[in-house]
Amino acid sequence: MKPEILVDCKCRIGEAPLWHPDEHRIYWVDIPEGILHRYSPNVDVHETFRVAEAIGGFTIQEDGTLLLFMAKGAVKLWKNGAICGTVILEIQRELDSRFNDVIADPEGRVFCGTLSSKSHSGCLYRLDIDGSVQVVLEDIGMSNGLGFTPALDKLYYTDTLKRTIYLLDYDRASGHINDKRVFVRVPDKEGKPDGLTVDQEGCVWSAQWDGACVVRYSPQGKEIERISFPANKISSVTFGGINYNDLYFTSAGGLDRAKEGKFAGAFFHMRTNVSGVPEFRSKIDAYKDIRKYLR
Repeated sequence: MKPEILVDCKCRIGEAPLWHPDEHRIYWVDIPEGILHRYSPNVDVHETFRVAEAIGGFTIQEDGTLLLFMAKGAVKLWKNGAICGTVILEIQRELDSRFNDVIADPEGRVFCGTLSSKSHSGCLYRLDIDGSVQVVLEDIGMSNGLGFTPALDKLYYTDTLKRTIYLLDYDRASGHINDKRVFVRVPDKEGKPDGLTVDQEGCVWSAQWDGACVVRYSPQGKEIERISFPANKISSVTFGGINYNDLYFTSAGGLDRAKEGKFAGAFFHMRTNVSGVPEFRSKIDAYKDIRKYLR
């Protein structure tokens, strides 16, 4: 299996690919540029939308609207090319940081991580359906890839700076997570784990920043496949398409291809003989404006 370039978009930090089943389109972001990308495979059309603020990740709401997780802890709604509502204006703790990778859970909550800043370490929040926010993990270097096991009883969570993908017990009824332990620790000089997705067989596909590859791990944490790319910083991966056997990959470094690789920042695609599963949709109350919820 070999990836091909789908869109040579030269993203500064391409991230957060997510298939929209209602639209049969794939979305992704260029984080620091505040640009939302959208590609329609059926008609080979690529579109961009400038949001003007950094976007660290997003989910799809039940009605198809995108829920954007942004700088300063802001959470906003986006539809038809424009911001159409605010769920959280800002989080006091995150005024000098931003969200970085998120995932909706089976009940419609969202686990959303943040970066470390000069004033504090990163953390993992849980945004509940009523719009309230809970800190569920602290002392994080760089929050990144998240995914659920097929049984929906465990959660994978990546701390890129610690080069580690963790596994936690997850309670679907309450949203509670605990018992964090190491699933995979990536050796030095082999890249750093970034975004991830989980396939129907329970295997974890992890993008490797500075590793120029995506690695597929068995449920026991053993490497079983490695896909190479003409870009050093592979940032995330997701399944999509009608049968969820299309893999989409984002990358970074598009402003310095001499250093980061011939096709750094491009958006890649690959058809596989393995299927993924649809991501869950968020069900966050979009009519509540919670200003400075955490102080």
